Amino acid sequence: MTPAESAPFTPGRLDRDAPFYIAGHRGLAGSAMWRLLEAEGFTNLIGRSSAELDLKDRAAVFAFFEQTRPRYVVLAAAKVGGIMANNTYPVDFLSENLQVQVNVIDAAIAVDVERLLFLGSSCIYPRLAPQPITENALLTGYLEPTNDAYAIAKIAGIFHIQAARRQFGKHWISAMPTNLYGPGDNFSPQGSHVLPALIQRYDNAVKSGATTVTNWGSGTPRREFMHVDDMAAAFLHLLEHYDSPEQVNVGTGQDSTIREIAKTIARVVGFTGDTLWDTDKPDGTPQKLLDVSKLADAGWSARIDLEDGVRSTVDWYHEHVATLRR
Repeated sequence: MTPAESAPFTPGRLDRDAPFYIAGHRGLAGSAMWRLLEAEGFTNLIGRSSAELDLKDRAAVFAFFEQTRPRYVVLAAAKVGGIMANNTYPVDFLSENLQVQVNVIDAAIAVDVERLLFLGSSCIYPRLAPQPITENALLTGYLEPTNDAYAIAKIAGIFHIQAARRQFGKHWISAMPTNLYGPGDNFSPQGSHVLPALIQRYDNAVKSGATTVTNWGSGTPRREFMHVDDMAAAFLHLLEHYDSPEQVNVGTGQDSTIREIAKTIARVVGFTGDTLWDTDKPDGTPQKLLDVSKLADAGWSARIDLEDGVRSTVDWYHEHVATLRR
């Protein structure tokens, strides 16, 4: 279908019985989306583990889409990690994410998927972008070098969605969440992001009786964190209410220093010792706060505050510590 042939489109309530594919349904974001859709009464959810479907295998992805023919898609599958992983394996983060995105988006074009949401990341924005970061800051400056390969892949995904809109008249959208945390997070020492890494570090200190915990960097960078259940609610709202080629920021609109976040986690897990900071380790971007005006204009705002979200995540961590992703 060419743009000239595409029918007028107004976002609206999704059909709860239509086939709905969540790419990456076992990951942090994808599993949250799956939980929400089940709770919202969606009856035809489709998911495949990486063992069942390698999204880097183009022929397999096209065959899967031809067989299942989803009406809706959330592309949440990605290779993700913290500063250490991104900085150590940039080729992996660039190559694998590009392959997954290109295969899924092209296959979705081939079977005429009606609505697709591409999940990006706030790291697409320049390292020193004015705060809070608006959507039009994209490509206005240099990226943070410790995760530039991942960011480039996500920027390519945004442009792929925009190209599908221009060339094929697809009403697809891109959403850029801030730092996410919650049930299903990666708690591995090598692959985790800062918040689950801090939860594990302080919890281990409590269990071992350690009197000090050492964290990376100075603790002064400011970060915005969003619970994945809030993210999932925002994504469904956008699928039903938003249609634009421009990516939309998804966050809380509030940030804290890493020191403040560490204090919150220490308090929640019951650590009463001292926290030390290894300033020889990198801090990353000094501040990364999203402007969420566009999301608010679309009629949605975050509901879960940081302390409540951390407490529920620590509870989940304790319940699943034996089977966590590592």
